[in-house]
Amino acid sequence: MTYLFTPPAIVSLPVHGSDARFPVGRVFCLGRNYPWPQAAGPAPSEPVFFMKPASTVVGADGELPFPPRTEEFCHEIELVVAIGTGGVDIDPRHALEHVFGYAAGLDLTLRDRQRQAKQEGLPWEGAKVFDAAAPMTAIVPAAGLGWPLDAELWLQVNGEERQRAHLADQTWPLAEVISRLSQQLALQPGDLIMTGSPPGVAPLQPGDVITAGVDGIGQLHLRVGPRASRQAA
Repeated sequence: MTYLFTPPAIVSLPVHGSDARFPVGRVFCLGRNYPWPQAAGPAPSEPVFFMKPASTVVGADGELPFPPRTEEFCHEIELVVAIGTGGVDIDPRHALEHVFGYAAGLDLTLRDRQRQAKQEGLPWEGAKVFDAAAPMTAIVPAAGLGWPLDAELWLQVNGEERQRAHLADQTWPLAEVISRLSQQLALQPGDLIMTGSPPGVAPLQPGDVITAGVDGIGQLHLRVGPRASRQAA
């Protein structure tokens, strides 16, 4: 087959304890999956998903570029679920059988742009999509973990804790999340599901050092880079 241009390289994540890598397909994100006392309006009556392109997934170490056109570049620590076996209309009782493994990740957000879009009644997914918007740790295979809910996720900035919650605090249990998403479309091997962030979300500044993780699964270390305006090509 002849392509008009060279297709982009496959995005992948390392797998803990293996030389193989996990090829990333689609990245689904779950909103409002922890109680947020300051959240406006009632909690959703069912899981609400949005997406990030696979190209926004990067390794969770080194320098994190500060995105353009925002004054509220915010962190959101989340448990990431890596799907290894696809399926449609998955029974919650068997949903975890479709999981290859787990990682820790950041659902980075341009909060000011998200707020403006909401106020204007516009889609706000653009506030979630920019370069390096989804840093993630290596994937830990589920076979060596068992059930990962007895753990906490947490985030510190410059040594000060901002987010901490137990995975059992999630509004929608993991098996239910997988089942509900599979009712909307057929899940495929390589899909990632970011399962929501607890309260404590706050802006990042250039030079901030982020340390975060999910106990027993992964820990990330990032330094926020300087502000830079994107130059037109």
